[in-house]
Amino acid sequence: MLNAHFWATSLGSVAEHRLSSTLLIVACWPAIALACLFRARSIRYVARFLFPLGALICVALFVMAGSFLMSGHGPEVLTLPLGLPDLPFHLRLDALSAFFLIILGLSGAGISTFAAGYFRSGEGTAPGLLGLHYHIFLASMAVVMLADDAYLFMVAWETMALTSYFLVTSQHRIPEIRRAGFLYLLMAHLGAVCILLSFGVMQGGSWQFTLDAMRSASLTPFWASVAFTLALLGFGAKAGLVPMHVWLPEAHPAAPSPVSAMMSGLMLKTAIYGLLRVTFDLLHVRFWQWGVAVLALGLFSALFGAIFAAVQTDMKRLLAYSSIENVGLIFTGIGLSILFAGSNLRLFGALALAAALIHALNHSLFKSMLFLTTGSVLHATRQRSLGKLGGLIRPMPWVAALALIGTLAIAGLPPLNGFVSEWLLLQSFLYTPQLPHAFINMLIPLGAAALALTVALAAYVMVKFYGIIFLGNARETFLAHAHDANWLERVGLSWLAAGCIAIGVQPQLALHAAGKSTGMLLGQTIAPDPSVWRIAPIAPEQASYSGWIFLAIILVTIAVTFLLVRLLAHGRIRRTAAWDCGYPWQTYRMQDTAEGFGQPIRHMFGAFFRMERDLPAPTDLTPRYRVHIEDHFWRALYRPVAAAVQKMADAVSFLQGGRLAFYLLYSFITLLGLLVFVL
Repeated sequence: MLNAHFWATSLGSVAEHRLSSTLLIVACWPAIALACLFRARSIRYVARFLFPLGALICVALFVMAGSFLMSGHGPEVLTLPLGLPDLPFHLRLDALSAFFLIILGLSGAGISTFAAGYFRSGEGTAPGLLGLHYHIFLASMAVVMLADDAYLFMVAWETMALTSYFLVTSQHRIPEIRRAGFLYLLMAHLGAVCILLSFGVMQGGSWQFTLDAMRSASLTPFWASVAFTLALLGFGAKAGLVPMHVWLPEAHPAAPSPVSAMMSGLMLKTAIYGLLRVTFDLLHVRFWQWGVAVLALGLFSALFGAIFAAVQTDMKRLLAYSSIENVGLIFTGIGLSILFAGSNLRLFGALALAAALIHALNHSLFKSMLFLTTGSVLHATRQRSLGKLGGLIRPMPWVAALALIGTLAIAGLPPLNGFVSEWLLLQSFLYTPQLPHAFINMLIPLGAAALALTVALAAYVMVKFYGIIFLGNARETFLAHAHDANWLERVGLSWLAAGCIAIGVQPQLALHAAGKSTGMLLGQTIAPDPSVWRIAPIAPEQASYSGWIFLAIILVTIAVTFLLVRLLAHGRIRRTAAWDCGYPWQTYRMQDTAEGFGQPIRHMFGAFFRMERDLPAPTDLTPRYRVHIEDHFWRALYRPVAAAVQKMADAVSFLQGGRLAFYLLYSFITLLGLLVFVL
């Protein structure tokens, strides 16, 4: 009886102080990170023992954040006597941070389990160092979502950027990877400067940098718009919003696949979290014009990412551009939400915001899964080029089956989770005629058309991704000897696949969780449907969706087809060679290639590309076809800026005299300047 009373009291205490318990869970990651250093070169110790422990921490975080969200309790705050003098760390757990912690815990568990079976010895950085950066990376993302002051937020944000940089450059001896890491770090810090300036504006002259003080600050419309613009630039750079996306297609192919999954599935969501926190929580002044800007950027990014993904020949670059597309869809939902909320249509704003939140959750699941499957393919074949893959469904049936679930989910097909969020986003567009802005009402149909085109292109991209890698005949002889994923990799992939299926079939859970956040940010939740079989975001008579019905139809169709084949064709099946169209010497060269798949897109959307092609002449004895596609933003935006920076650096290079006395003089003059500024 005493023990029962003790455990009941303990569990009750944990339930009452979820923020403290969440912090204890998050603190386990740095402990695991330090433990990785004890036997830094032992794969068995680091990967097979410590990474599964990290996965269990993810599960605990998922459970804790989920219980907080479902309990309906108000925000919990905590002040820790850490950091600089007079600058203690402030933390806060509320519905928004809990929703993103759920994303971190849910997808992080699958990625960590997969990583436990993925890392091998002799691949770049020692496993102990990888484990150190990996678990600090996880902890820093969690602290970003819990921080309640600008100081702690920026410390966690920079820690996240640095640890992810070291993870990206784990194969640092390859020059291409070092360049990708430098570009990523550069863009991350440009974004961090914008975020820091945004916090500086939001403190409103109070010189108090807690988020609570920023909520109370009174900003004029001009300064509120300045703070919002800076936040959009800063968080947009981290999220990969066009035109600040250039680091994404470079960093993802360079990083190990579990790191790519973490960056795309989880780190991009910290940027979504930050923008939502600033826009809906810290800034009380909101204008519908902000929503138009975010909506336009989101739609353009989505379309841009889908078009570029369609013409890629590297499987990880394809997924990186697909991430830009999905981030664009999330920003589209946020833009619609700001537009509705700024027009006093909070119910529709809650619908659009719920669509954005659920798509963020969905993207963390299916994109992580697809990046991890590329890791399995890479280990089995040593190839990232789509032109050298094919027919892997035979030697890698587990990976092929799980990749199919992720492919169907990201393509937005029911009854999987991608359909739910895209359907909610489309529903949001259907309510835009309620907006009291005639000019915007005229333009919105173009946005809806762009959304439909993006979704269709995304499905096209996924057909290419799956078809080229897993279907058809092997393009190289060694592919026949490829091996399937090991059991830890299968468990990690299966966990993520189960999440895709669960949200698709039973979306009420995700909608309810997102509703808690919309209630906190907009004071409005979507009207729940009393039926457990369907969701009806606004009203059942207008639109509703049931994943169970879709699943039942699919299962019944399969069962009926199977029975019909058994009844009508059983015993009469004759095995013979496949029809060869009168040409018996079919080879893999007759299959559609990655370049061939992208050719119609290159022709239709030629204005998006800067293309260089080498076409062989009919008389060439060794004909060779080459096409190089480049992003216009490199030449139009980044190279001129890089040239200007180089010119400025050359102009002031005389200051670098190489003498210590000069450098001390510079420091002295700088200190004097700062003193004059402060006094």
